[in-house]
Amino acid sequence: MNRNEKRLSMYTLIATAAMGLEAIVAKEVKDLGYEPRTENGKVYFEGDALAIARCNMWLRTADRVKVVVAEFYAKTFDELFEKTKALRWEDYLPKDASFPVQGKSVKSTLFSVSDCQAIVKKAIVERLKSAYHVEAWLAETGARFPLEVAILKDKVTLTIDASGAGLHKRGYRTGQGEAPLKETLAAALVKLTNWHPDKPFMDPFAGSGTIPIEAALIGQNIAPGFNREFVSEQWNWIDERVWDEARIEAEDKANYDQPLDIEGLDIDPNMAGIAKANAFEAGLGDLIQFRTGDATAFQTDKEYGVIVGNPPYGERLSDRPGVEKLYADLGYAFKKLDTWSIYILTSHEEFEEVYGRPATKKRKLFNGFIRCDYYQYWGKRPPRREAD
Repeated sequence: MNRNEKRLSMYTLIATAAMGLEAIVAKEVKDLGYEPRTENGKVYFEGDALAIARCNMWLRTADRVKVVVAEFYAKTFDELFEKTKALRWEDYLPKDASFPVQGKSVKSTLFSVSDCQAIVKKAIVERLKSAYHVEAWLAETGARFPLEVAILKDKVTLTIDASGAGLHKRGYRTGQGEAPLKETLAAALVKLTNWHPDKPFMDPFAGSGTIPIEAALIGQNIAPGFNREFVSEQWNWIDERVWDEARIEAEDKANYDQPLDIEGLDIDPNMAGIAKANAFEAGLGDLIQFRTGDATAFQTDKEYGVIVGNPPYGERLSDRPGVEKLYADLGYAFKKLDTWSIYILTSHEEFEEVYGRPATKKRKLFNGFIRCDYYQYWGKRPPRREAD
């Protein structure tokens, strides 16, 4: 199969997602023109080589994009070996491919991950040696094709990671605080609000600036992967012109002239400096205002804005009194902002009681392995404009 034939082929792809973000990732996939099918932590869809490039370039809330080589059931190591070896790996892996194999197994007969990895690796080696007429060993000096064998209830899924570094690595983070928010989760927090680029946006706990930066990228429709590289750019069956096409599309769709009113606040002056540096690295330094200040003293004459905050959670018992006072003070300060919509992410189960009022809506999310709720307080709607 030559490169042109391969480019026209369709692949089963997976956009992996953190728990709670599957529906948001699925909407992003659909907005790109593909039909998603959602499972726990995964969004399946069909696409060609251009889809691989476009999804890596555009998906803001997914963790990775993977190519599914095969799915089958296996209960013995022999079965795993033979079914893996029977696949046409030569369609994906060139003679000199470097293909490390990662693995995981959940509720399966084949529970030894290291053994599963070794067997899959051996099966692929045997297949490629036969396909490429190699008698000794495979050099593995070429492009990287990170493989994964994932087994869930005896169902084996073999994939190749098309992203490389996780999609949260946008390339703009020059510095960070103690507990930085992943860029993918920050983008999801923004996308779950009612914010539009013509409204004010404020993060009262900006830290290294991730939420305001992601809001600015969304506001100007800048592809989050525009300034980074992906492991699949080195794959011989994805033509360079595919990536050129994806990047040209990203440039064409960006709205650099969209004015933005985005502000980040942090009580630590060092973090405000780091956030500014990150924003400039992202090319957004002139669009976002970062300053030092106390979130509980925030005041503004602006109306119909959006606040998105990721305050301290008080995970340690000794921190809870201080955190609860912070939440109570926030509730008092933000009560005056009756036209603003306020969104707070925290793992504190009694946030609504301490804050002083029940949320309009809340959504379960995970910040890493910490189970959180995203508390949503919707402000008044702006008055309707009269028709001309």
